[in-house]
Amino acid sequence: MSSTTTKTRLGNGLTVILKEMHHAPVATFMVWYRVGSRNELPGHTGVSHWVEHMMFKGTPQIPGDLMERMISREGGHWNAFTWLDYTAYYETMPSNRIDIALRLEADRMVNTIMTPDEVESERTVILSERSMYENQPRFLLDEELTAAAFRVHPYHHEVIGDVVDLQTMTRDMLFEHYRRHYVPANAIAVVVGDFDTSQILSQITELFGSIPAGEETTIVRREEPAQLGERRVVVNGPGDTAYLTFAYHVPGATHPDYPALSLLNAALAGGSSLGMFSGGGSNRSSRLYKALVNTEFAAGVGGSLTPTIDPFLYTLSAVVRSGRTLPEVESALEAELDRLATEPITQVELAKALKRARAQFIMAGESISGQAQLLGAAEATTGDYRWFESVLERLNEVTLDDIERVGRRYLQRRNRTTGWYEPTIDNEGGGRPA
Repeated sequence: MSSTTTKTRLGNGLTVILKEMHHAPVATFMVWYRVGSRNELPGHTGVSHWVEHMMFKGTPQIPGDLMERMISREGGHWNAFTWLDYTAYYETMPSNRIDIALRLEADRMVNTIMTPDEVESERTVILSERSMYENQPRFLLDEELTAAAFRVHPYHHEVIGDVVDLQTMTRDMLFEHYRRHYVPANAIAVVVGDFDTSQILSQITELFGSIPAGEETTIVRREEPAQLGERRVVVNGPGDTAYLTFAYHVPGATHPDYPALSLLNAALAGGSSLGMFSGGGSNRSSRLYKALVNTEFAAGVGGSLTPTIDPFLYTLSAVVRSGRTLPEVESALEAELDRLATEPITQVELAKALKRARAQFIMAGESISGQAQLLGAAEATTGDYRWFESVLERLNEVTLDDIERVGRRYLQRRNRTTGWYEPTIDNEGGGRPA
């Protein structure tokens, strides 16, 4: 990835990452802000996501409906997303029109309007969005599970925020968050596609270079203390399917143990370890699939390990098959984890895990927009756009002893939060566990 990629930093602190790819006349422009839900205080949860919504409302020069037309009439695509550690905006367009995206992002970095009426209108939209999530058992379980796992670090709340904060946050709170964090010193501009590096850098410098630097987002210093024992949560809600999740505290992306944990996850659950930008794939050859799905304890099983700035969670999840119970599935999952001690991951399993990790990376970076996402996410999370490439190199150095060591260290019951989702059956407004 690094051979044709350049990184520079403008005088006002804006980080610029450029990668030429000339196989198609297309380019993707992204602006990443180093602020996400981890930077939110009680009373302000969900503010990063809400500001993301407001950024589409327009500026005095480019109203919101004109923003949309500017992109769509060129056959382009644009969107944004907010995550634990960052917020990102992107446009994918014909490369000879990518200047439109540059001008749009430079304008709304400084001039976004947040009128009281639009703030109130978007409050309704976001509360409706959260209500939609609350109809999903996995969201309800994940929210309670994460809140139990993190008692100190702000990773404990969902990106969309708590209902009470979404109901009470003011326009001034949103605007202050925007002014504080949407500044060059806290931003990363990424361009990937069919362009000339010197020319596009000149355009970025012209459009963004005169914007006042501002300050980088303050480092989060609320370190989560080690758990002293297993924590358990039970969530009752609508539906007819039960879910089980084990969540273990694990280190962030830059920790030396991360590569070994990635391969343990790939061998054990066939899961992704590259976060939201990784490719998919079957996990039918994984240990957990064979132990829980093939034996008809679970309808599905998976693992998730996400690269984050601070230590987060490694999760193992199972969908309980009809006719089975949560205790049965938990016992089966526990037994398979115990088997790691007596039957460690083999060299054949390690080779398959490495192949799976490489395949996920390749799938994630197949497109120009995928390359931009990998570069930006790596820079925002680790401070080095080459992280995804270098972590693959480090995967080759992982040994069976490394995998066994991280399994013993992190997959301990005392380091785990266990979550059950028990569907309820309505009974004249009430309910009972299924």
